[in-house]
Amino acid sequence: MNVPVRYWPVRHPRLFLLLAALLWWGLYQSLVPLSEALVAALPVVRDDHLGRALQFFFYDAPKVLLLLTGVVFVMGMVNTWFTPERTRALLAGRRGGWANVLAAMLGIVTPFCSCSAVPLFIGFVQAGVPLGVTFSFLVAAPMVNEVALALLFGLFGWKIAALYLGLGLTLAIVAGWVLGALRLEHQLEDWVREMPSVQAHVDDGGLPLAERVRAGGQAVRTVVGKVWPYVLAGIAIGAGIHGWVPQDLMAAVMGKEAWWSVPLAVLIGVPMYANAAGVLPIVQALLAKGAALGTVLAFMMSVIALSLPELVILRKVLKPRLIATFVIVVAGGILLVGQVFNAVL
Repeated sequence: MNVPVRYWPVRHPRLFLLLAALLWWGLYQSLVPLSEALVAALPVVRDDHLGRALQFFFYDAPKVLLLLTGVVFVMGMVNTWFTPERTRALLAGRRGGWANVLAAMLGIVTPFCSCSAVPLFIGFVQAGVPLGVTFSFLVAAPMVNEVALALLFGLFGWKIAALYLGLGLTLAIVAGWVLGALRLEHQLEDWVREMPSVQAHVDDGGLPLAERVRAGGQAVRTVVGKVWPYVLAGIAIGAGIHGWVPQDLMAAVMGKEAWWSVPLAVLIGVPMYANAAGVLPIVQALLAKGAALGTVLAFMMSVIALSLPELVILRKVLKPRLIATFVIVVAGGILLVGQVFNAVL
């Protein structure tokens, strides 16, 4: 009896992974000639404003979507080992600076989004995870996640990706340590502090490869299916910047010489709602037009780490003073990162 096509990856997971990797690599290698052929086929001048914008869009749209699909699939498989429950168990009862380091590093590989901020926070509190350690995780998880790192690597190379990884982890660790040292547990909402403690357990994670492949496919359907409109919108904005914004103007507004560029980038970034996949094409266009690296990193970090929807959701479990302290500490760290790198690089 023939096996239905939809079950084939699960029946032959190793063969499926090999063929999928080869297909992905072939498509990735064809992006440049395909984008150039598309622009050449249109009635536009390659080097005018519209031609440059279309070249940017036709190249970056499939590139970012391919990178996003690949990394989400792989991390969907990896996340079968690092579930939120396993993360909570690994952090339960740990204290001191090394606990902040572990929490920030676990944030990279643990599935997280703004909508899961409250249940994760409650689960950490119930398991006895210290407040500062919890905040290290909450800062690192959205900002230094696998999607951001993979897209940074694909768009800018390993040096920029490694720089962002180091900065993001340092910011998450220090911010969590500072918030823990302030001892603001009394600023949790009363109903959160009164919850009974629970014992966190680590499961064995002994899933077969077929189930991990299924989890990877489900992650692609869920994540890529949800964020692709934001990705295309971000690439369209980046294409507009790349095609029409004069380089001298961008250098004047977001260059090293403008001392106010980093604070302005943070102020603009915090109210925005975007994920790494949506904001990175804009970052790419800003850098190409002469924006300073420190300013662009500050903008990106503020968009991802201090999104307004996440702060609204966290209000359910945190009192206003604790939310304000969290924003001040993280935003202050982002400002410092931006100013230092504009001064040094």
